[in-house]
Amino acid sequence: MKKGSGLSESLEDYLEVILDLEKTNKVARAKNIAERLDIKRGSVTGALKSLEEKGLVNYSPYSYITLTPKGEKIAREITRRHAGLRDFLYQVLQVDAETADATACRMEHVIDEQTMDRLMCFFDYIHSCPRTGPDWLENFTAHCSSKRHDWEQCDQCLSVCLARHRKKAGTMDAHE
Repeated sequence: MKKGSGLSESLEDYLEVILDLEKTNKVARAKNIAERLDIKRGSVTGALKSLEEKGLVNYSPYSYITLTPKGEKIAREITRRHAGLRDFLYQVLQVDAETADATACRMEHVIDEQTMDRLMCFFDYIHSCPRTGPDWLENFTAHCSSKRHDWEQCDQCLSVCLARHRKKAGTMDAHE
């Protein structure tokens, strides 16, 4: 399933950068875009013309660049995918921040909507379900760093989870 924008990775990166510049600086300029993307300023012109032809930016040489409503919608979706993937990689899989950000940037361009939605649903679940919680993530981190399965630790973890569940069930029974 296609992700939806129909744009190249490069053009999606432009939209994402323009949105961020509009949020932080109120305006986007070609030189700021070039700096952010670490490319020559002359390369930006062709991309901006292409985005303007697609109705995604308002562009004229030597002027500010702004997103059209359609361009802003796409840029917000790209930014949402990037942030969601980065947070999942960093907070759940415990990938270092720089690697998580760089990997998310590559993944955001190819992940389809259904997979992204499911991943974000899982991310929300592990942060909200009483059967998971912070100790679940801590145990996952320990598991990753030990590179072996410690069954004794599993027994301890299960005991803690069951105690927490019983306590919560007791609290719920008292309120009924």
